[in-house]
Amino acid sequence: MRGTDKPRSSPLVPDAVGAEISRHDWETITCGCGRSAGHLADTLWAAAEGHPAAFRALEGHAFLSGRLHPPAPAVCGVLMAVWSAGPPRLATREALLWTLLSLLGSEDDGSSYEAGLYGQCAAYVRAGLPSLHRAAAAAPGTVSAAYVDGVVELLGLGS
Repeated sequence: MRGTDKPRSSPLVPDAVGAEISRHDWETITCGCGRSAGHLADTLWAAAEGHPAAFRALEGHAFLSGRLHPPAPAVCGVLMAVWSAGPPRLATREALLWTLLSLLGSEDDGSSYEAGLYGQCAAYVRAGLPSLHRAAAAAPGTVSAAYVDGVVELLGLGS
C-alpha cells in the first residue's frame, strides 16, 4: 500500500490529470466488482500514462453488462481530464473514446444519487464536447471520429 506522505506522480501524466484522480475518495465508492473502488486509482494512472488496456480494464468496475456503477462519474471525470490534457496517441485516444462510448451507452443504476450516474457522466463529457468535435473533424472517417459521433448521438446531440 502506498504511503500518503507524497502524492503519486508520473512524468507521463499532466498535473491536472493527477489532481483529478486524487480529487476523488475512491475508497468510499463501491466498485462494480463489489469492493471499494480504491483499486481503480492504479488503473486510472495507467490509463493516464497512455496504456490502452487500462481503459478496457474499467469494464466490470465503472460499467458492466450495460449498467453504470458508482465509480462511473469519477472515472468519466478522469477520462475527460486525460482528453483535455492534450491529444493522446492514436491507440490511447481510441481506447479512451471507446470507454466514453461504453459509459454513455450504459443504463443508469436507477438510484437517486445526485444527478444519477448517467447524468454525472454526461455532464463531464458535454463539458469536453468542443475538443471531441475538433478531434473528429480533424480525422473524418477514422475510428476516433466514429466513436465521437457515437458519443454525440448517445448524448442526444446528433443531427
